[in-house]
Amino acid sequence: MFVDSHCHLNFPELAGNLTAIRQAMEEAQVDRALCICTTLEEFDDVHRLALDHSNFWATVGVHPDNEGVTEPTVGDLVARASLARVVAIGETGLDYYRLNGRSLADMAWQRDRFQRHIAAAQAVQKPLVIHTRHASDDTLAMLKEQGEDGGPNAAGGVFHCFTETEAVARAALDLGFYISFSGILTFKNAHDLRDVAKFVPLDRLLIETDSPYLAPAPHRGKTNNPSYVPWVARQLAELRGLPVEAVAELTSRNFESLFSEVKVPTSC
Repeated sequence: MFVDSHCHLNFPELAGNLTAIRQAMEEAQVDRALCICTTLEEFDDVHRLALDHSNFWATVGVHPDNEGVTEPTVGDLVARASLARVVAIGETGLDYYRLNGRSLADMAWQRDRFQRHIAAAQAVQKPLVIHTRHASDDTLAMLKEQGEDGGPNAAGGVFHCFTETEAVARAALDLGFYISFSGILTFKNAHDLRDVAKFVPLDRLLIETDSPYLAPAPHRGKTNNPSYVPWVARQLAELRGLPVEAVAELTSRNFESLFSEVKVPTSC
């Protein structure tokens, strides 16, 4: 019924509790999850989750905020993206939140890394999972410059854990991207974000947990996991005046449209 389009089940907060998490997912009617890679070092663990469980899939990428890790080449990304059950490139993008005294010019390494992810996604024609924080102008500009304009050679993708303005959402949608909302949508002070969620077309919406982070109300402060994604759907349903079942159906359909290799598993 529900799909968690972005989670980190290999992270230590969750990896040791996978059996219980999968049981909680089943009870919450969360039938699929996309396991997100943030370094090449962790790729094998993320990929193993997808290989071992018929309702999990994987991505390959290096998070823009990660330093001191193996720097991916286009070839590294393409090779791993070509493996079974790897359905996307990312998460990738730009993050200028922690400059630590550096200028934007000093962050050229992030932009170079992002460019390689875009090139790899276009080479394998698999979507990008975009992370952007305090960097939306550069993120959008780079996507346009690299041909991510919704055309036939574009990879497309999703702006995950969206927290930006309606103007940024419009620009991302104009480039052919989807918008994914996390538990932040349920936070008391997220009024502006809820306004954005009312605006995004129904055929471009996704839901996620970004677990183990950002547990939605009423679980805020707990370790997040995919069984909590229905709370995001409930908030969207309230905002859009729809039954929660309709939001579950449309976001699941959108998940299948974007990540074309995923299907409802016959068994989990």
